[in-house]
Amino acid sequence: MTAWLFASAIGIFTTCGVWLVLRARTFDVVLGLALLSYAVNLFIFAMGRLTFGAPAFVEQGVPPTLAHYADPLPQALVLTAIVISFAMTALALTLALKGRFVNQGDACDADVQEAGDEGTR
Repeated sequence: MTAWLFASAIGIFTTCGVWLVLRARTFDVVLGLALLSYAVNLFIFAMGRLTFGAPAFVEQGVPPTLAHYADPLPQALVLTAIVISFAMTALALTLALKGRFVNQGDACDADVQEAGDEGTR
């Protein structure tokens, strides 16, 4: 049940992220990239085996195998990816806001003829 719920969450995040990335507004693209990064983080976390109640450190009297412990490497990778994706989302939002104020809109699908007629607006 837990694996099915985890897999469906990854699928929903991926689907919504791709749909938002394909939109014509910059804020939707940034939000879609954030959802895609959440889906990738969940996928990396799931690759380290989903275990509940298992410690991530070696205890005395328990054999030191991965069958008895949680794998700490995916947890460290996801934590690093969260920090990096937060910084990249902040940078993308800053660039999107600057583009919106410069171009008086946030549409990504500018026509080629409109881009050349800067003085007629």
